[in-house]
Amino acid sequence: MVTVDLNKLPNAEKIEKESRFLRAARREPVDAVPVWLMRQAGRYMAEYRELRKTYDILDIIKTPELAREVTMQPINAFDLDAAIIFADILPPLEGMGLQLEFVKGEGPVIHNPVRTASDVEKLVVPPAEEALWFTLDAIKLTREALDEREVPLIGFSGAPFTLASYAVEGGSSKNKVNLKSMMYSDKDAWHKLMSKLAQIAGDYLLAQAKAGAQCLQLFDSWVGELNPVDYRQYVQPYSKQALDIAKDAGVPLIHFGTNTNGMLTDIRDAGGDVIGVDWRIEIDKATEILGDNVAVQGNLDPVALHAPWNELEVRAKDVLDRMNGRDGFIFNLGHGILPTTPVENVKKLVDFVHEYSSK
Repeated sequence: MVTVDLNKLPNAEKIEKESRFLRAARREPVDAVPVWLMRQAGRYMAEYRELRKTYDILDIIKTPELAREVTMQPINAFDLDAAIIFADILPPLEGMGLQLEFVKGEGPVIHNPVRTASDVEKLVVPPAEEALWFTLDAIKLTREALDEREVPLIGFSGAPFTLASYAVEGGSSKNKVNLKSMMYSDKDAWHKLMSKLAQIAGDYLLAQAKAGAQCLQLFDSWVGELNPVDYRQYVQPYSKQALDIAKDAGVPLIHFGTNTNGMLTDIRDAGGDVIGVDWRIEIDKATEILGDNVAVQGNLDPVALHAPWNELEVRAKDVLDRMNGRDGFIFNLGHGILPTTPVENVKKLVDFVHEYSSK
């Protein structure tokens, strides 16, 4: 395990007090709207693609020095207000006993998916420090690298439902037939599965904060496949369980899901200091629904980054105008940067958000 004394980092206290990203997450006034972008490190950057010629994605994730390098690539390239550790939501499933592989052209594959009550019983919940030590070490190393840049670091985990989606389906799935079939037909197995996943997600988030992450995000990428009634009955208690565990870290918590506009208040009520909003709703309307007691993050359509700059500028300005200087706003995309995104548009967008919102 990597040993880093975070208390001896010279700018740690300054970052905590002055970072516009952390201030916005706490709904405090800022000098300009902070901006970071989901998947800001990755395939759209030439530096990352060069690294991938030598290493596969799990090699990078499981080698702390490489994970730090990739995390820092967008920080070195753009004036972003936060870094997010380079990792993936699925390695926690490996520690539980599932066999994970990233297959070229297909994405993540679980070779022994969870389909029965017996499969659920076999899943273990190991300490994050044992099963996910590589990401915790990467966080420590990255905090050192970020300190001189005075940039805070975000840790993250997949939410219980999204982890269950991959664990049960065995990979990406359009309709979640196997997942929903378990949820509807074997409620006992479902609740045991979700309880285990909530525990591992919450423990993982908490461990990341102890390793040095200054903010934590819970990703629920597939939760929009549910109707609100099913969400409240089968999922919300477990998202809340994970976030309640992470709350002990004392750092801001971001709760993000896609296609959640019909259940934004339910997402909010599950927990989180900041609620992430995707592009399928005007962000001012989402903010009105969510109320004044949470910060809001979002919500530019990731595909807008492929537009000519004059069109992208109009769309970014619209998001900023709708929030109109509201305290507690973090500019982001409604989901992750796409691999074909032009790098020059990322730089222009980040600079524009700062310049326009500081007027």
